[in-house]
Amino acid sequence: MKLRRFFSLLLTAIMVLALCVPAAAEEDMKIEARAATLMDAETGTILFSQNGDEQLDIASVTKVMTALLVIEAVDRGQLKMEQMVTASAAALMGMPADGSNADPALVAGEEMSVRDLLCCVLLVSANEACNVLAEAVSGTVAEFVEAMNSRAASLGCHNTHFTNTNGLTAQGHYSSSDDLAVICRCAMQNPVFADLCSNTIINIAPTNKCDKTRTLHTTNSLLDNWRYMGYRYAYANGIKTGTTDAAGHCLAASATKNGRTLISVVLGAGVAPDGKGGTDIQSFTESVRLLEWGFASFSTKTVITAEELIQEVPVTLSKEASYVVVHPARTATAILPNDVDPAELERVVTLYESEVAAPVTAGDELGSITLRFRGSDIVTVPLLAVSDVSASRFLVVKSQVLAFLSRTVVKVAIVALAALIIAFTVWWKVFRRNRRYGRSSDKRYRHRSYRGRRF
Repeated sequence: MKLRRFFSLLLTAIMVLALCVPAAAEEDMKIEARAATLMDAETGTILFSQNGDEQLDIASVTKVMTALLVIEAVDRGQLKMEQMVTASAAALMGMPADGSNADPALVAGEEMSVRDLLCCVLLVSANEACNVLAEAVSGTVAEFVEAMNSRAASLGCHNTHFTNTNGLTAQGHYSSSDDLAVICRCAMQNPVFADLCSNTIINIAPTNKCDKTRTLHTTNSLLDNWRYMGYRYAYANGIKTGTTDAAGHCLAASATKNGRTLISVVLGAGVAPDGKGGTDIQSFTESVRLLEWGFASFSTKTVITAEELIQEVPVTLSKEASYVVVHPARTATAILPNDVDPAELERVVTLYESEVAAPVTAGDELGSITLRFRGSDIVTVPLLAVSDVSASRFLVVKSQVLAFLSRTVVKVAIVALAALIIAFTVWWKVFRRNRRYGRSSDKRYRHRSYRGRRF
C-alpha cells in the first residue's frame, strides 16, 4: 500500500510539473539579441522587455526620430511636403562612402522635395538626406540634434541621447529598446509617418543634378523580399532597420493582426546559420517571433465596469445620508496575458478626501481607482458619486461658525477682546469705588480742615 501511495504521489507531482512547463516557458521568453521590447501600440503598455533600459548603439533606427521631427514641422506649417530643399555642402560633409545613401547619393546643390527626402530616409536609410532635412527644419544640423534630444525628453525617454541625425556610430549616441518603442509609437500615430514607412518601393523623379529615376526599395525585409528572401511577414506595416558594426542588426517593427497593433524593437541581433546552409538575420526572425508571441499570448480584457459599486465614502453636514457610494467613471480595458483573470488584479482606491461635505451631486469626482498587474499600474479611472446627498442648513451654518471660530486670527481677536473686557471691568470697579467713597487723601484733607464746633 505504501509503495502504491508513493508511486501515486510521484505521478501526481510529475503531472503538475508538466502542466507548469508552458507557463514557465512563456515567462522565460528569450530573444536572441542584446535587448528587445514589445509594446501594445494603442495603450503604450509594455508587454515584454529584455534589457529594455540598457543604453545601446541603435544605428539607423535613429532616423525614426529624425523623420518624426521633420513631419511635425510640416504639421506646424513650417515646411510643406512638396517644398523643394537644396542639399548644402555642409550637410553632405563627412558622409562615409560605404554608408547607406540614396542611389546615387545626393550632391551639393541638388534639389529634392521634403517628401522624397523622407522616402530616402525611411526606405533606403539615406544618411545624407537626414542632414539635408535637418538644415531645412532647424538651420543647422547641431540645432536639429538638440531638438531631437528635447523631443525624446518630452516623451519621457530617460536612456536616449542623440549626437547626429542618422545613427552613424558616435560617442554619446545611444538609446534603449524601451525608449525606442515609445518614440516609434509616437511616430506611428502620425498618419504621414505611418504611410511612408510602410512603403516597399518608391520612384523618385530625376532632379536638377541627377538625370535618372531613383528607385528606392525598403530595407525592411518584413515588408518586402526584394533584398532578402524568406523574412516577409504578412502583418508587418513598418518601421525602420539599422545596422552597424557597433550596433549589430537592429529593427523597429510594427504589425497589425486581428485589429490589434504591436510594436517591437530588437537591438543588437546577429547573423546565425539557418540550418539549411544559409544564414539567418536574427533582427528579422526574432522580431517576427516576438510579435507572434505577443499576438498569441495577450488579449484585451475588461478590467473594470462603470456599473461596479466600489466603496462608501463618509458624508458630513447631512441628515439625509451618512455616506455616498462611488463607481468608476467608465468601463476600462487593458492588455493582459491570456491566463490572467482581471478579478485577480490588485485594486488601489485613492479618495481625494477621507470624508466629503454635503451637498454631493451624482457624478461628482471623489477619487480614483488604479488597477495593478505585477506591481505596475495598468489602468486608472476616476471614481464618481452614484447619487445626490443634500446638506442640512443647520449643520452647514454650525460648521461655518465653528470653522470661523477656529481660525487663528479669530482666536487671537477673541483672546484680545476677553483681555480688554477684563481690564475694563477691573478699571470700572476701581473707578466706581473711588467715586462712591472718595480717595483716602481727600478724607485726610477734610478731617484736618474741619473748623466746626467742638463739644
